[in-house]
Parts: sequence; C-alpha cells; structure tokens
Amino acid sequence: MPAQPLELILARQFGDSLNLPMFLVDPEGNLLFYNEPAEEIFGLKFNETGGMRLEEWATIFKPTDQDGNPLTPESLPLVKTLSTKIPANGEFYVDSLTGIRSYISVSTFPIVGRTKRFLGAMAIFLKSHEV
Repeated sequence: MPAQPLELILARQFGDSLNLPMFLVDPEGNLLFYNEPAEEIFGLKFNETGGMRLEEWATIFKPTDQDGNPLTPESLPLVKTLSTKIPANGEFYVDSLTGIRSYISVSTFPIVGRTKRFLGAMAIFLKSHEV
C-alpha cells in the first residue's frame, strides 16, 4: 500500500483519539480506518477488516431505512461528501454484524490538503434517538 498523505495520517491519529465513532476514507471511498467506538456499533474490529472498497463497506455495515430496506451507497452522507466535496449529514439505521440495530446520526466532511488537493473524507456519527 502506498504511503498516505500527511493529512490522512493525522486524520487517522485524530480519529483514533476521539471518543466518538468515526470512519475515514480516501477520495475513491476506500476505507482507511475506523476507530474503537465505531467497532462497537459495527460489531467488527478494524484489524479484522482492514481496508475495504466502497462497495464492500457500504453493504457490509448494512445501512437501512426505518423499514429495514437497504440504502444505496449514493444515499449515504459519506458518499455524498466524496462526490460533492462538501459536508453532508444524515440519519439511518445500521445493522451490525452481531445483529444489533442502531439508529445513527452521521456528519461527514471532506479532507483537503494544504495544496488544496482533495484527499478523502471523514464521518463522525452518534447513536441517535428515533424521531
């Protein structure tokens, strides 16, 4: 795997120190990292999954609507940020690999390097209460 830009290395380090679940991807949507609080929601440790392509993580973590219908990758806030390079928000269910269903609120933002190069995006999310 090629060396990552400094900004992504620092984003991963920042995310690793957060007490909030977070997810980090490169510009193509490849999963670079998710932290320990995210592991609790997903039901799988990052060292068990490692990096994943967008098509994998957008379905393995099973994002669904309130009726349990799978959401398309394009409807997820993180994928929207990747395509528009602007922050996005959303709420949906995630069915973990351990069978626990959580309603989460997600805020995503682009990561732009000092040279104004788009480097990826980060998602921070919380378990939410249904409205």
